[in-house]
Amino acid sequence: MEHQAQRAVDYRLQGMTNQRFDIHRGEEAYPGTLEELDSPPEVLHVLGNPAALKGPHLSVIGSRKATPYGLAAAAMAGRIAAECELTVVSGGAYGCDSASLRAAHAAGGRTVVVSGVGADVVYPPTSKDVFDNALADGGAIVSLVPWGQDARRWTFAERNPIIAALGDALVVCEAGQRSGTSSTADAAARLGRRVYAVPGSIYSPQSTGTNRLIADGAAIVCCEQDLETMLSLDFGSLRVAEEGTTRPEGRVLSALVAMPMRPDDLAAALGEDPLTVLRTLSDYEARGLVERIWDGRYCASEGYLATRVRIGKKNDSHNGTTTHV
Repeated sequence: MEHQAQRAVDYRLQGMTNQRFDIHRGEEAYPGTLEELDSPPEVLHVLGNPAALKGPHLSVIGSRKATPYGLAAAAMAGRIAAECELTVVSGGAYGCDSASLRAAHAAGGRTVVVSGVGADVVYPPTSKDVFDNALADGGAIVSLVPWGQDARRWTFAERNPIIAALGDALVVCEAGQRSGTSSTADAAARLGRRVYAVPGSIYSPQSTGTNRLIADGAAIVCCEQDLETMLSLDFGSLRVAEEGTTRPEGRVLSALVAMPMRPDDLAAALGEDPLTVLRTLSDYEARGLVERIWDGRYCASEGYLATRVRIGKKNDSHNGTTTHV
């Protein structure tokens, strides 16, 4: 408990609001959208600005064990939402949640973290900047569980419908077939929320859930312009931002955007000499265009994917001093 109390002191020392609110059902500050749930929570524990719970909100979720593709998609969604002046709601967990909230903050937006622990507790510790940013930007940290409570497995499942209900729409960036992300998407659909989903490779287990959502009727997000258009229509909010530039890419990057691959499999798929492919991967890795993941496969990096105007767009030209394929 002493460690948790210190966290609250830290917020105050950094000039952030650590004002606590217990908002009960029926009170004016209680979000009306939560009344649509089958069992609305009787009380919300809120750290920060309760006005941030009034919206308009875009909820953004995705896998905790996200690929660079999923992280880039989440960052894209958070950034565009902020540029459309929407408050971004997410869970603050590893992976897509944190990526979307960080991007929204970087774009000057406001964020709401729906936590699975006490609103005055930072979890996971690697997301401390996400929690700090929410408070610093006039957002809020929301929890269903009492102040000071540490992580319990069941509390994270219970907060998922809150993420769905607070959002006027939901973006699913990456998800496996059976996951907390999928349960949140199901809750949003039951509430009549518009669900957007980012497609992924049919060979990627991390995209099984999002691809299934699309098959079941979710709106497909194929590019930034798609998401911007849907948000403009659904929220009546126009985005003001400069269009990014697209990096040139060769056949190797085109293949890795579609699916992570091992060097030998990549060489075979492209019909290229394995040594040439290895040299190309080494150069791309040094330049931050690709990264090696835990199982030895290479994939397009989060940073590279974030520069692409269109998800999955191919451009086979590449200029450089090394011979690339």
